[in-house]
Amino acid sequence: MEAAAVAELEARIDAAFDLACELLLACEGRVIVTGMGKSGHIARKIAATLSSTGTPAFFVHPGEASHGDMGMITGADVVIALSNSGEVAEVVSLMPLLKRIGAAIISFTGNPSSTLATASDAHLDTGVETEACPLNLAPTSSTTTALVMGDALAIALLEARGFTAEDFAFSHPGGTLGKKLLLKVEDLMQTGAAVPRVSATSSLSEALLEISAKGLGMTSVTDEAGKLEGIFTDGDLRRALDAQVDINATSMGKLIHTRPKTARPGMLAAEALRIMEEHEITSLLVTADDGREIIGVLHLMHLLHAGIA
Repeated sequence: MEAAAVAELEARIDAAFDLACELLLACEGRVIVTGMGKSGHIARKIAATLSSTGTPAFFVHPGEASHGDMGMITGADVVIALSNSGEVAEVVSLMPLLKRIGAAIISFTGNPSSTLATASDAHLDTGVETEACPLNLAPTSSTTTALVMGDALAIALLEARGFTAEDFAFSHPGGTLGKKLLLKVEDLMQTGAAVPRVSATSSLSEALLEISAKGLGMTSVTDEAGKLEGIFTDGDLRRALDAQVDINATSMGKLIHTRPKTARPGMLAAEALRIMEEHEITSLLVTADDGREIIGVLHLMHLLHAGIA
């Protein structure tokens, strides 16, 4: 029954929905979301979703608003009021006050003729034929449709504002999502003496000592000026041993990959992980824009420890 109620909402994305979006986009203050009881719980979630997607919003309890919290609302704000009946006293009683200060009002109700609906600048119909409750009493289908309509508004606004994944991450810096979207290669890479390096004239045996000492399963290979010539990995070592090369007489210049995959310091760590996965490799040399100056090295284990992979 709830699924059917949500499916019926599609036909209600109409001119009133457009007007609600326009009011919210034009808002120079904050968005205040309010509702009583179960509608209040949905209102809190809508406020949280708006805030995390580029529309600053907060919840105000309508009962508290009548006892001092109206001072939190200004004429530059937009108020979203939820009430399935559209007649809840605590919410309806706020309408004259909101009108007086000049705040725009958007309502979610199941009754377009209700006091709340008619007092609003934009009314969104979230009504249902029946609640999922067998007694048709407990708010179930009606709260679900209000929640979905709130999500629809939030996503429409997100797209209209050109809100990006990086913008979203700034609202979620503490979780895994924030790490994936905010951490850059320069935050995780090894630098300086921790970067494995040998020259193109070094022998394979010397390269093996460097690979073992740095513990990354690879080494960069440079020219006489210290610029990147290529990379040599554990996989290359196995192939060299299969070919029975002389590890003391063979120089690295004859064994390296001369066009290694690289990253830039300012690249998102998540993008570096995508490159590793796409090419089935476990490390990337980090270079300057010229692709030759070695700045650091990023290994899959660095991404794992940071919670990116």
